[in-house]
Amino acid sequence: MKKNAVGISDIFLYVPEARIGIDELVERRVGDDPRLERHLERACRVTGQRAIRFPAPSEDTPSMAATAAYGLIRNSAGFEPKSLRYLVVGTESGVDHSKPISAYVQGMLTDAGVPIPRSLSSFQVQHACAAGTLGVLNVAALLSAAGRNDETGIVVTSDVARYQTHSTAEVTQGAGAVALLVSSDPDLLELDLTTLGYCSRNEDDFFRPLGSTTAMVKGSYSMKVYKESMEEAFLDHCRRIGESPTEVLRAADIIALHTPFRNLAEIVMVDLLGKYLGLDEEEAAAFLVERGFHHGLDAVAEIGNIYTGSLFLTTAFTLGGLYREIGEQIEGKSVLFASYGSGSTMTVMSGRVAENASDVIARWDLDAVMRSAREADWTEYEAWTENEKDVASDDDTTERRGSIPAFRLSAIREDGYRTYAYTDSAAEPDSAESLVTSAFPERQRDSRRLVEQYVEYAR
Repeated sequence: MKKNAVGISDIFLYVPEARIGIDELVERRVGDDPRLERHLERACRVTGQRAIRFPAPSEDTPSMAATAAYGLIRNSAGFEPKSLRYLVVGTESGVDHSKPISAYVQGMLTDAGVPIPRSLSSFQVQHACAAGTLGVLNVAALLSAAGRNDETGIVVTSDVARYQTHSTAEVTQGAGAVALLVSSDPDLLELDLTTLGYCSRNEDDFFRPLGSTTAMVKGSYSMKVYKESMEEAFLDHCRRIGESPTEVLRAADIIALHTPFRNLAEIVMVDLLGKYLGLDEEEAAAFLVERGFHHGLDAVAEIGNIYTGSLFLTTAFTLGGLYREIGEQIEGKSVLFASYGSGSTMTVMSGRVAENASDVIARWDLDAVMRSAREADWTEYEAWTENEKDVASDDDTTERRGSIPAFRLSAIREDGYRTYAYTDSAAEPDSAESLVTSAFPERQRDSRRLVEQYVEYAR
């Protein structure tokens, strides 16, 4: 491993449990308006989506971000919270024009007994779906510049993708958060910061006006901008490496792209492989299968678009799928990433699976992410689409249809400030203390307060 290498040491995924199948969604919408049948059936064919996940009434981007970060901290072997120097959130679903989600996350983690140091930098990054990648690159560069091996950063992507109901975009909604541990001498993925390829332009392919909970999207045009930006950034990346597009593509052992819906990344890569490697569709499909590409796409088909976390969701499932196939041989494999953010910006970067990365991947339970799905009824889904506040009203019982999230939006004050509550839904009140202290023994003195919080909240 190169000295002063930087990159990602671990990944933790969180997606809400409520699931609605695309078939049911289409059936309901066509029942409302039969004229939509042809348009929605075409949207299903183009996108390849099978289902979407959506949040409970008391879940929002900060609470999901905190849940993912908490899971990362508790599951990453050897991670010491005192090493944390950067806490960053990438999102396009912000909740405040001033205060970053990262500040809310720091507060929630502290309330949960995590000894987060105050001597850290906390900030939020926004550029549509590219925000998480930009956050990772920022933190990686800062760690590299500092030249210290005893500091780390956590970058969390958290988003809720919502579109107008009865539109073709509705089948590409989704929600979720991904937490990434960024460090020097990373345990999972080394990133090459010297050969990043870029393409940025001013576009209106996708945007969400201030005050709107739903995004505006020009579907076909956005796909066109994605494809063009991908090629431009890829060629920029090749120039910086000093190799031809053919050489770069053939050298990539693993490929992962931002995937807002299941089929888009495949469409883009088939086009690129045809242009620079001369592969037909069947040959391109085989090329991608060898590189584990479809493991990530199939996960998106069941979860939906999680915006800034999409690239890292596909990366995790791609690595997990390949690890099941080839085991420790995954170590040392080269990776080609592409991250797109509407509006627009594209980053193409390369990396390498780190030595001993198989130890990290082996600890993951990606199947649990899929098993966590709970079939939601239509009333629950409609309640989410109509909810403008992302918080349950006093008489709302929807959230009790599933398990209680670890962190929850408890109220929005009259002045607009958001407050959050913490509980561990996996623990009974009398076992909460042992669960907390086993995770962070140095904070045992705080466990009694956490138990009291749990008991009060569980009432």
